[in-house]
Amino acid sequence: LAERELKYYNRVWIPDNEEVWQSAEITKNYKAGDSFLHVQLEDGTELSYPVDPAALPPLRNPDILVGENDLTALSYLHEPAVLHNLKIRFVESKLIYTYSGIILVAINPYKQLPIYGDAIIHAYSGQNMGDMDPHIFAVAEEAYKQMARNNKNQSIIVSGESGAGKTVSARYTMRYFATVSKSSSNADVEDKVLASNPITEAVGNAKTTRNDNSSRFGKYTEISFDQSYQIIGANMRTYLLEKSRVVFQSENERNYHIFYQLCASAMQPEYEHLKLGSAEEFNYTRMGGSTVIEGVDDRANMVETQKTFSLLGLKKDFQMDVFKMLAAILHLGNVEIAAVGDERSSINKHLSIFCELLDLNCDKMARWLCHRKIVTTSETVVKPMTRAQAVNARDALAKKIYSHLFDFIVERINQALQFPGKQHTFIGVLDIYGFETFDVNSFEQFCINYANEKLQQQFNLHVFKLEQEEYMKEDIPWTLIDFYDNQPVIDLIEAKMGILELLDEECLLPHGKDENWLQKLYNNFVNKNALFEKPRMSNTSFIIQHFADKVEYKCEGFLEKNRDTVHEVLIEILKESKVCDKHSAINIKSARPVLKSPNKQLRTTVGSKFRNSLSLLMVTLNATTPHYVRCIKPNDEKLPFEFDSKRVAQQLRACGVLETIRISAQSYPSRWTYIEFFSRYSILMAQQELSINDKKQICKIVLQRLIQDPNQYQFGRTKIFFRAGQVAYLEKLRSDRLRQACTLLQRRVRGWLQRRRFLALRRAALTVQQYYRGQQAITARNLKETWAAIVIQKYCRGYLVRRLCQLIHVAAVTIQAYTRGFLARKKYRKVQPIKHLISVTGNNSCSVKNMNTIAIIPILYLFRVWFLYLLSFCICHVLSPFCFNRVLESHFQSQKEIYEKEIEGLNFKVEHLSQDINHLQKLFREENDINDGIRLEVSRLTSENLVRSRCRSTTQMCLWLSKYCEHVFETSRLKQIGPYLKPRGVVVNMIPGLPAHILFMCVRYADYLNDADMLKSFMNVTIDGIKQVVKEHSEDFEMLSFWLSNTYYFLNCLKQYSGEEEFMKHNTPRQNKNCLKHFDLSEYRQILSDLAIQIYHQFIIVMENNIQHMIVPGMLEYESLQGISGLKPTGFRKRSSSIDDTDTYTMTSILQQLSYFYSTMCQNGLDSELLKQAVKQLFFLIGAVTLNSLFLRKDMCSCRKGMQIRCNISYMEEWLKDKNLQSSNAKETLEPLSQAAWLLQVKKITDDDAKEICEHCTSLSTVQIVKILNSYTPIDDFEKRVTPSFVRKVQVRAMLNNREDVPQLMLDTKHLFQVTFPFTPSPHALELIQVPSSFKLGFLTRV
Repeated sequence: LAERELKYYNRVWIPDNEEVWQSAEITKNYKAGDSFLHVQLEDGTELSYPVDPAALPPLRNPDILVGENDLTALSYLHEPAVLHNLKIRFVESKLIYTYSGIILVAINPYKQLPIYGDAIIHAYSGQNMGDMDPHIFAVAEEAYKQMARNNKNQSIIVSGESGAGKTVSARYTMRYFATVSKSSSNADVEDKVLASNPITEAVGNAKTTRNDNSSRFGKYTEISFDQSYQIIGANMRTYLLEKSRVVFQSENERNYHIFYQLCASAMQPEYEHLKLGSAEEFNYTRMGGSTVIEGVDDRANMVETQKTFSLLGLKKDFQMDVFKMLAAILHLGNVEIAAVGDERSSINKHLSIFCELLDLNCDKMARWLCHRKIVTTSETVVKPMTRAQAVNARDALAKKIYSHLFDFIVERINQALQFPGKQHTFIGVLDIYGFETFDVNSFEQFCINYANEKLQQQFNLHVFKLEQEEYMKEDIPWTLIDFYDNQPVIDLIEAKMGILELLDEECLLPHGKDENWLQKLYNNFVNKNALFEKPRMSNTSFIIQHFADKVEYKCEGFLEKNRDTVHEVLIEILKESKVCDKHSAINIKSARPVLKSPNKQLRTTVGSKFRNSLSLLMVTLNATTPHYVRCIKPNDEKLPFEFDSKRVAQQLRACGVLETIRISAQSYPSRWTYIEFFSRYSILMAQQELSINDKKQICKIVLQRLIQDPNQYQFGRTKIFFRAGQVAYLEKLRSDRLRQACTLLQRRVRGWLQRRRFLALRRAALTVQQYYRGQQAITARNLKETWAAIVIQKYCRGYLVRRLCQLIHVAAVTIQAYTRGFLARKKYRKVQPIKHLISVTGNNSCSVKNMNTIAIIPILYLFRVWFLYLLSFCICHVLSPFCFNRVLESHFQSQKEIYEKEIEGLNFKVEHLSQDINHLQKLFREENDINDGIRLEVSRLTSENLVRSRCRSTTQMCLWLSKYCEHVFETSRLKQIGPYLKPRGVVVNMIPGLPAHILFMCVRYADYLNDADMLKSFMNVTIDGIKQVVKEHSEDFEMLSFWLSNTYYFLNCLKQYSGEEEFMKHNTPRQNKNCLKHFDLSEYRQILSDLAIQIYHQFIIVMENNIQHMIVPGMLEYESLQGISGLKPTGFRKRSSSIDDTDTYTMTSILQQLSYFYSTMCQNGLDSELLKQAVKQLFFLIGAVTLNSLFLRKDMCSCRKGMQIRCNISYMEEWLKDKNLQSSNAKETLEPLSQAAWLLQVKKITDDDAKEICEHCTSLSTVQIVKILNSYTPIDDFEKRVTPSFVRKVQVRAMLNNREDVPQLMLDTKHLFQVTFPFTPSPHALELIQVPSSFKLGFLTRV
C-alpha cells in the first residue's frame, strides 16, 4: 500500500478473534517505518495496532461500493471486503445470492423465501446474467442460453458443506429447465425428470447435526435436450453413498428418510405384511435418538414417494418389493446376537421375519451369520465367529443390501428417463459434497476431500483460462498470474505408490491391517512430502495439507470400508431369494478369498472405483462449459439470516471463492465499459473534454488526467481495466466534486434563506417599532397636545374658510359693481332714444319696465356662470384638490354603464336572429328528410317490382338463392373475401363495422326469404371463415383488430335487429321495421360472443408480445432525466444495456407503440369501451413487468430511479389524457408501481416514516414493501441505507394494521381482466349502406 493511502480518516480492516475482521478508522497519519497504526474501532475504542511495514492492513472500500451484486465490482479485493459485502447483503438486504466473478455464492437463509415461483422463472427467462439480481435461475438461464447459442454441453457444479443448501439449489436448477423448455409433444418428460428428485432424496438423504435433509451421496444428472432445446430425457450418476449410515448414526441424527416414511405408514393395510412398527422399535432407526424432524410429515412424504414411483412408471409390485427389502433391513438390525463362550455366538428368533420377507432359508441364514468358511489349498474349514465378528457380518450384509438396492433404484429411474433417438445437447447438474473436516475424519471424508481437490483443480484452470481469454479479447498484454496449483496433493493421493494405491495393496493381503498401511504411509511420505504430516501425539492418524485446510484422518476402518465385502456363503443364500432374483436388484460380490483370482473385478475396491468414476466425471466436466454455485452455511444453529463470520470465512476459503478473488486481484480486478465510465464520471470531465464526440476518446483523456500512473489502468477494446484501489480513488474524486457542488448550492440557498429571513425580521421590527412608538405616545400630555392641536386646526380652518369667503364676497361685489355699471351704461345707451320716443309718443312706463327685464336676464345668467366657476376654482384649489377627480370618475362610470346597456341590447338582437336561423335550418332538414323518404320508398317499390319480375315462381327464387349462396358463402369465396377485406383498405372513409353490416344484411335477406337452411349455412360459414382468418393471421395485430371490431359489430347488429325489446330501445322506427321476423339467433349470438372473446384474448397477447420487450428498457433502464444517472460498477457480470447505448428502447418507444395500437384500433372502428379495456390491460402489463423487474434488480432500487419511474408514469398519464382515456381506469393499474417509486424516494428513518409508508402503500403487500426496502441501494455517499430496524418497524406496523396481504412477491403478468362487450346500437340505416367497389364483392347485389 502506498503511504498516501494510510492517512487520517482512512478506514482499514484489522484481524479480530470473534468477527475475523474488524473495521477501524485511522486517527493519525501513518509514516513509513512506524511500528504502530493508531486507529479507532467502530465502537469508539482507540487502539495502537502493531503493523508490519511490509504488510499493512487492507483498506476498506467506500460505502457506495458495499453491497454490490458482484464481488469483483469492489475496488479493493481481499477477504475482509468479500466477507463484509456478503454480510451486508445477507443480514441487512436479506439477499442470499451474490456473484463472485463466474461463481454464484448462495447462502442458506434457513427460511422459505418467495423468490422461486413460476413468475420469477419467467422473469429470468431470456435475460442476460448481469441484467438481474444474482439468482440460481440466472445461472440456469445462462447455461441454457449458452447451450442453445453455442451448441455446446453445459455443467452446473453445485458444492458446499452439508446443510449449505446444495440439494435445494440443484433441485431449483432442474425445475427451471423443466419450466422453460417444456415439450409440447411429450409433456410428462419434465415431470418425470423432476420426479427423480423426491425418490433419490428419500433413499439417499438423511438428517444430520448440520442439515435436516443432507445428501449422503454425490449426484450428477444429465438433462438431455433435442434440437429444439426441449427436454427429452435424463440420466443420473451417483457417487460414494454413505453406507455406514444404514447401521450407525451419531447422536441427533437419523437414518435415510425412506425408513422413517415406511415406519410412519406401518399401520396402513397395504404395509401390514411388512410387520413394521414405529421407528423407535428398530435399532437402525433409533440409534441417533432423533426419529422425528420438526415440521416434516413422514407419512405424507411416503405418499409423495409412491406418487413419484408411479409417475416414473415403476409399478406397484416393484414398489412393494423395494419396501420389502427396506423392511427386511430394519428387521435384520433387530436380530440380536449373543455370545456363547469366547469364540462362538448365536442369534435369537428375530431373524425369521427377515428371512420371511426375502423368502430365505432361516436356518441357513442363522448358521452363516455366526460362522464363516475358510478355504485353503487343501481343505475347507468352517469356523465360528465371535459376537463382534457376527455383528459386523450382520451390519455388512445390511449395508450391502441397501447399497445395491440404492444403485438398482437409480438404474430403474434412468431406464424410466430414457428416450428414443439421440440427444442433441445436455446440461449436467452436479450436486456433490463440499470440503469436510470433523473432529474424527475417516475414509468417507478422505474420499470427499479427494473429490474436492479434483474439482478445485478444474475450477482453478477454468478461471485462469477465462482470465486469459478476457485479456486476449480486449487486446491487453497478458502477464502470467500465479495461482495455487493443487496437483501435488492430487499426486499424493492418486499417483503411483500414492495413498490410494498403498491402501489397495494392503487390502489384498490376507492379514492386512490399518496399522500396517499407516506405517507404510509414514515410511513413504513423512519428511519426504511437505503435504503429508504425522501427528505429534498420535500413531493412528495422518495429516494431509489440502487446498482448503489441514485435515487429520483416523486410519481405523480404512481397510474394511475400502474392501466393502460380505462373506460368500451369505451371498449364495441371498441369491436363493425370489424377491432379490425377481428384479435382479442384488448382485453382491463375495468376501476376499485367500487365493488370488484372475478375475480383475475381484480386485476392485471402493477407493479404486471412486477414483475411476471421478476421472470419468472430470472428463465429462472438461468437455462442457462449467457454471459454479458455491453454497455457504451461515451458522451451525440453523437460525434464519444469522451470519457467523468465522464459519463463513472458513467455507469461503474452502470453496475457492477467495482464490478466485486473489487471481482477479493480481491483475486488473475492476473493469468498466466506456459507456459506464462516461456515465458515472462525466461529473469529473471538463466542458472542453465533453465537446468531443467520441466517448471512448473522452474517457481516455479524462483518465490520463485523473490518474497520472499509466500502469494503474489499461484501455481495452470495449472496457477499461483498473488495478485494485483505482475505482475507490475515482469514487473519492467524484464524491469530493459532488460535495463541492453541494456546498456551493448550500451556500447560495442558505444565503438566500438568511436574506429572506433578515428582510422579514426587519419588516417585523419596523412594524413593532411603529406600534410601540405609537403606544408610547398615548399619554396625558400627548392627549392634551392632541386636543390643543385639534382646536388650533379648527380655528385655523375656520379662519381660512372665512378668509376665503371674504375673498369670494369681495370678488362677487366687485364683479357685481362692474357688471351693474356695465349694464347701467348699456341700458342708458339703449334707453336714451326710447325715452325720447316715449316723450314724443307718450308710451306708458310699463313697457319700458318690461324691456329692462328682458335685457337683464342673459346678463344675470352670465354672472351666475362666472360666479360658479370662480367658486369651484377656489374650492378645488384651496379646499380639496381630489374632489375634481371624483367627479370625473363618476362621469366615466356613468358613460360606461350607458355603453354596456347598448352592448346588451345588441347581443340580445344577435341571439334572437340566431334562433330564427336555427328554426329555418330545422324546417329545411325536415323537408329534406321527407324528400329522402319519398325517394327511398320509390326505390324500394322499384326493387320489389324487379324481384317479382325476376322470380315469378318459387322454383326460380330458390335456384337464384342457391346460386347466390354458392357465390357468397362457400369456402373459396370466403377465402377470397378475407384477403380483400384488409384493415388498411376498409377503414379509410368507411363507416365503422362496414363488413359486419354487410354480413348482417345477408342474414336479413335470408330471414326475409324465411330460408332456415340458407341462414344456417351462412352463419356457420361466416363463423368458420372468421376463425380461419384469425388463425392464419394470429400474429397480425391489424387483422386481429379489424376482425375483433367487425365481430363485435356483427354481434351488436344481431342483437339490435333481433326484435327483443331490451335491444330496440334506441332504434328508429325504420330500424325497427328491419328487425328479423322468422328466426331467433340467440344461439349464434352466444357463439359469436365466445369467438369475440377468443379474438380479444389473442389480440391482447399480440399487443403484449409487441410491447413487452420495450417495457424494462424504456420504463426502468433508460434515463431521460439529466443528472440522475444511477450507474455503478457491475463487476464481471456486465449489464447488457451498459455495453452500448445505441438502438435501445426509451419511454418514447413505448408511447409510440401505444399510439400505434390506439390509432389502429380507432381506424378499425373498435368500440370505445373495448378500446379502454385493451388500454387498461396494456397499462397493467407495463406496470406489472416494470415492478417485477424492480423487485429482482437491486441496482435499480434507488431514490434517483424512483424519480425516473415517477417521471415515466407521468408521461403515460399524459398520454391517457391526450387520448381522452382517463375513464378507462388504466391509471389505477399503475398504482403499485407509482407507490413503489414513491417508496424509493420517501424518507425511511423514523417511526412516523414507517407509519406513512404503511398508510400510503396500500397497493403493495408487506412482502413487496420489505423487498424494496431491503433492496434499496444508495447511489452516492450522501444517501443512507435502510436499516434492518426500520424494516422491522414497517413489518410490525403492517401486522398491527391487519393488512390482507398475499405471500407472493411477483405480480402475475399473465393476469387478464374480465372483458365485457357492451351493447352499442348502430346509428346507420341499412338502406343507406353501400358496398364499396374496393371490396371486390361484385357478386353481391342489392334487392
